[in-house]
Amino acid sequence: MGRKEAQKAQRISDGLRPQLRGICALCAALWLSPFITFAQDSRNLTPTQVEIEKQQQRLSSSDQEERRDAVMKLGGMRLAAASEATLPALKDPSLMVRAAAAKAILSIGDDESVAALIPLLNDKVEFVRRETAYALGLTHSRGATAALSERLLNDKEHGVRGAAAVALGEIADEAAVVALVGTLAPELSAPSRTKRKREQNVFVLRAAAAALGQIRSRAGTAALIAALSNEKFPDDVRREAAKSLGLIGDPAAAPALRAASTATDPFLSEIAYEALRKLSHGLHR
Repeated sequence: MGRKEAQKAQRISDGLRPQLRGICALCAALWLSPFITFAQDSRNLTPTQVEIEKQQQRLSSSDQEERRDAVMKLGGMRLAAASEATLPALKDPSLMVRAAAAKAILSIGDDESVAALIPLLNDKVEFVRRETAYALGLTHSRGATAALSERLLNDKEHGVRGAAAVALGEIADEAAVVALVGTLAPELSAPSRTKRKREQNVFVLRAAAAALGQIRSRAGTAALIAALSNEKFPDDVRREAAKSLGLIGDPAAAPALRAASTATDPFLSEIAYEALRKLSHGLHR
């Protein structure tokens, strides 16, 4: 290259240098933009929001225990935003994570929780269905009554049936009386096309009796009298029936309670006697 050509090339290079610097600066700005935005967003988040995001990111971990721990921490915050972040965990492949999520989402609101949880009552795993039933009871929402009644009557696992009965008692919806009576005293319920085995599990029977007392509807009186008077029933069930009759306060229960007050089981006789006193006080008000 001759001298003139070299000088010309130098002039061109000098002219392009500012443009190149501008292009490099633009590239750098574009590359740094996501990091700058993240830093700005982080500065605008409250400590609580930062914690929620942190735990939400942990829900993507390949470690089951880390995901479960994240669910527990989000649920423990008792905030709607934290519960919303937990919703995807209801479909987690791990049964432990799904079960933990059932209660962790409850802060999103009762109706929203019911809508999110009801599908989980059909989970293949008994433990998940059971924890879901308990969680639905904590919503105290009547929107869960029908689904829980169905589980009480039809689930194959007594743990789920018992949890459903407990939950129905927590909700205290009179619409659940039919299913509870059908569990405690099926001979008193309306005829059904599908034949079900008489409930044998003590926990389920006791939970059904207790739930009828919590609902306090006189529509449950006959079933509770039948349970109290059935000497083949376990003492725990008869005691719970006597207690519930006292809560309902129906005078029709007086003869059965009077008979139970002389039972050989001292705990049953005491509970029956106290229930009679409640009935007596109610009649004299």
